[in-house]
Amino acid sequence: MSAALTILQAGPSMSVQDLGRPGYRAQGLTRGGAADPVALYEGAALLGQASELAALEMAGSGGTFRAEADLRIALTGAEMAATRDGEALAWNASHSLPAGATLTLGGARNGSYGYLHLGGGIDTEPRMGGRGAHLAGGVGGLLEAGESLPAGRDRDGEVGLTLTPLDRFSGGEVRIVASMQTDSFDSSTLERFTGSPFKRDARANRMGVRLAQEGPGYSTEAALSIVSEVVVPGDIQIAGDGAPYVLMGECQTTGGYPRIGTVLPCELPRVAQALAGASLSFRFVEMAGAVRLQARFAADLAALRGTVTPLLRDPAGMRDLLSYQLIGGAVSATANPFEKET
Repeated sequence: MSAALTILQAGPSMSVQDLGRPGYRAQGLTRGGAADPVALYEGAALLGQASELAALEMAGSGGTFRAEADLRIALTGAEMAATRDGEALAWNASHSLPAGATLTLGGARNGSYGYLHLGGGIDTEPRMGGRGAHLAGGVGGLLEAGESLPAGRDRDGEVGLTLTPLDRFSGGEVRIVASMQTDSFDSSTLERFTGSPFKRDARANRMGVRLAQEGPGYSTEAALSIVSEVVVPGDIQIAGDGAPYVLMGECQTTGGYPRIGTVLPCELPRVAQALAGASLSFRFVEMAGAVRLQARFAADLAALRGTVTPLLRDPAGMRDLLSYQLIGGAVSATANPFEKET
């Protein structure tokens, strides 16, 4: 039997995701991909494999799974309570999942999206050059109990590794650049926007995140003259009721609402992972500064593999203790190492 993971119980929004499928905007399909792509890079670093491989994205809560063969897994993104046959597992770490073992993942604690990675990636049939589901575009769909996820060929057997995740789970300040209609908003409106504390609204999905605040909404006199034009993930559209929406990976390709600004790509995971009710604020940066921030972000992703360290575990609670090499390099406590054996 090829390596596979069977879904015994699925959370409300579980799908296979990768880094998306570029090149179809002209046909009306945005890139899509993982809501938090940083989590894919972290999982790849923990398993020593390519970040392009597909993983399981779980919004809000996880599920229950059974390994049909010996697997390596990694857990990243929003932290969830994780157990393997009742034994607690560390998050942001890689683990073995022996054949027949049951993995249980609970509700998200500090963010919105958690990720389960398999050694070799999830090897479903590619569609239009990608394996990830684009829910808004009708490519793939949500996963259900009883489905099986095939694992690709795993070339590395190392587990028991951990890393410190990149910061993106606490809400906070989000850097933005001017968008197509930023100049059409008067200065007092822009100052109110950047000076206002927003809450991440419960109305959010892979297409967009609504921002809630106390007080009046936002508007510009140019709103009625805007023709439908290209929009991109990160654009902050002002809807007809004055509420701002941050467009995410599965947003539409065109739109006619005014855009007060655009979130930097490196800041979008912070918006995606914000829990409902989390505080968010926005600050404009110049394009040169945005380019530097984006370059630093790319360097941080590239350096993740070098930050991986061994996961310290208590031998008394390790059910897989005998699978580890415990005696390599052992020396005698009584023999003199400078005397030749006879």
